[in-house]
Amino acid sequence: MKKRISFLLLAIIPFLAQAQFGGLLGKVKNKVSDKVNQRVDNKMDKAIDKTLDKAEGKEAATQPEAASTAAVGNEKSTIKSISKYDFVPGEKVFFAEDFAQEAIGELPVNWNTSGSGEVVSLEKFPSKWLQVHNPFIYLTSNTKELTENYTAEFDLILQLKNNGWMYPTFSSGFIATNGEPGTDNVFLKDYNKYAAVVATISPAEYKDSRVSLESFTDAKKYFKSEDKIYSDLENYYGKPVHVAIQVQKQRFRMWINETKVFDVPKGLDTAYKMNQLFFKVGATNYKEDQYAIFIGNIKAATGLPDTRHKLIEEGKFSTTGILFNLNSATIQPASFGVLKEIADVLKENPSIKIKVIGHTSSDGDDKVNMELSKKRAAAVKDMLVNDFKLDASIIETDGKGESQPVADNKTKEGKAQNRRVEFIKL
Repeated sequence: MKKRISFLLLAIIPFLAQAQFGGLLGKVKNKVSDKVNQRVDNKMDKAIDKTLDKAEGKEAATQPEAASTAAVGNEKSTIKSISKYDFVPGEKVFFAEDFAQEAIGELPVNWNTSGSGEVVSLEKFPSKWLQVHNPFIYLTSNTKELTENYTAEFDLILQLKNNGWMYPTFSSGFIATNGEPGTDNVFLKDYNKYAAVVATISPAEYKDSRVSLESFTDAKKYFKSEDKIYSDLENYYGKPVHVAIQVQKQRFRMWINETKVFDVPKGLDTAYKMNQLFFKVGATNYKEDQYAIFIGNIKAATGLPDTRHKLIEEGKFSTTGILFNLNSATIQPASFGVLKEIADVLKENPSIKIKVIGHTSSDGDDKVNMELSKKRAAAVKDMLVNDFKLDASIIETDGKGESQPVADNKTKEGKAQNRRVEFIKL
């Protein structure tokens, strides 16, 4: 045991090189010793539990499948698997990035980073992904200023193996550049120069994964949360997880898959308007070939959808928040929040009948898109009837394919806005 602790102390000395040692080394030694003992105890507990389960004739518990927007072959997944998910995306998409048009092996056009990053394709998961590295910051190509209400979503894959300790942390959030270019080099170093809100995921083992939140105004800390245990993350290493963030003025809410990890009423100062998304990977003692972090399917939107008003009073509600698997009519679990809101409105107004209309972007063949849009509308109806117990007779369906765009199909944001589902009051 003493040899192992000494080895770990040697491994972390580089991280202490710039610190004032004093009594720090002793504290670190105690911390490492405690951590080693904790891991040994956890492994012993698992071994004992496994033996007892076998003796009692219990089946080994299986790990849940990832409720992911990028999962392949997940045709049997049900919306019920994420039934606590109440995230609803903003009304107007202002930034979208699926890296579809980006060159493999290159940083996306108009992004900036303090180190390196490259677009990759993954055999098990569709679309393209951006691989990010430590200890670097990434600024997106967004140029739009956010309103007081906005949302962001993305998929995250953490490929981690227990080869040591101190997995790299992963942070995401928004910053304000106060009129300066959103990808200026200054924000690679001082991202909180004006204002920032940062959510950090700290992966670990033995149910010790955590998330934390902090915000800044004029480089000074405005809010800092306590670390929150999120042990379920460890079931998803090597699988996509869906991260969603919703900001309403000062209120900050964040979901990882179906779990709402933060709902902070006064987490942000409103002195500056946010205008940039950013990602950050923390330092680690792992080598590049021992871990990998990928992000993909990024979408950000502004506004606060008023489903009830638009559907009942205006007679039409349109949303980009109902998500489907790639080239499929299979609804992704992250759509639950939007579908629940629509179902609630219809249950409160039982005399109303609606038509569900699917729409696509111009990508792909127009005939295929037309058929796909009809199937997606039908899938929405099936979900409302089967999972939310609505009467099938009040819902009609149709699909318009790419024939009725509401935005420019030449831009990523326009395509994301065109991939929508409309609910028309009959």
